Amino acid sequence: MKTLRFHFRTAALALSAAGLLASQAMAIPAVAPEWTQPVVLAASDCYAIGQQVAEQNGGTLAKASQSTRGGQPVCVIVVLVPGKDGQRPRRSEIVVPLN
Repeated sequence: MKTLRFHFRTAALALSAAGLLASQAMAIPAVAPEWTQPVVLAASDCYAIGQQVAEQNGGTLAKASQSTRGGQPVCVIVVLVPGKDGQRPRRSEIVVPLN
């Protein structure tokens, strides 16, 4: 009876190890994906520009997005500038060329 339990435990450990190795082998991609279009990180550039513009105007950056105006790429920056004497903040939209 003791040898039967020993063989059963050994077989269970071997099957577990084989399953673990098989799952690791399946996790590795067989074929590398092909990229057809380049990745454009313009939004992060507009965000960085927006932070600088907000700091220059003494406000808080509310929105930064890329747009095209007159055929040129631009960043549309929305800054919330604090109001005077406890009034609500002013919304200021600034268009900056994307260089």
